[in-house]
Amino acid sequence: MNTMKVELNDVRCITDTALTIRGSRRRITVPSEVVELLKLHDGDKLRWIVFDDGNIHLHKVKK
Repeated sequence: MNTMKVELNDVRCITDTALTIRGSRRRITVPSEVVELLKLHDGDKLRWIVFDDGNIHLHKVKK
């Protein structure tokens, strides 16, 4: 099992979400806290960076 070290003073929220897979369609719900903190709007893009150790970095793509 990989462990990720997190400095809690740097954390603004911790939340879980569910993935829905229906055939070839994949959906993930973005938690409302994340939408508000990142000021996300319809059509905004998110970039996913997956590391070899299984950790993921996700951030809003600037327009």
